[in-house]
Amino acid sequence: MEIKIAADVLSALALEGRLAIFRLLIRAGPQGVRAGDIAEAVAAHPSTLSANLNVLGHAGLIEGRKEGRSIYYSARYDRMRDLLAFLMDDCCDGSPEICLPLMDIATRTACCADDQAEYEETKS
Repeated sequence: MEIKIAADVLSALALEGRLAIFRLLIRAGPQGVRAGDIAEAVAAHPSTLSANLNVLGHAGLIEGRKEGRSIYYSARYDRMRDLLAFLMDDCCDGSPEICLPLMDIATRTACCADDQAEYEETKS
């Protein structure tokens, strides 16, 4: 990821409401959440929600899909992984103890623990 793209993505997350929406969509998984349910969950007015979804969409962090009369929004996990990889790319500078706590967090979260075990098995 280029630094300009990373700055744009981070800028999109730099507002409390947008960060709350993105975290909600991360928790929801690939199936996503209806726009109305997002508005209710984050207590956003429709126009504010629409603006925030547009910013997150332009940053490549979310995508929407139409199902019937509803639009479901979901997180783009690939973009999130790219951003995290960019932020971690030069981490530690030869001092792994700096980043080790981050690895511990990733492996003990509910979503990552099972995936980490599977990943370790495939590496063996």
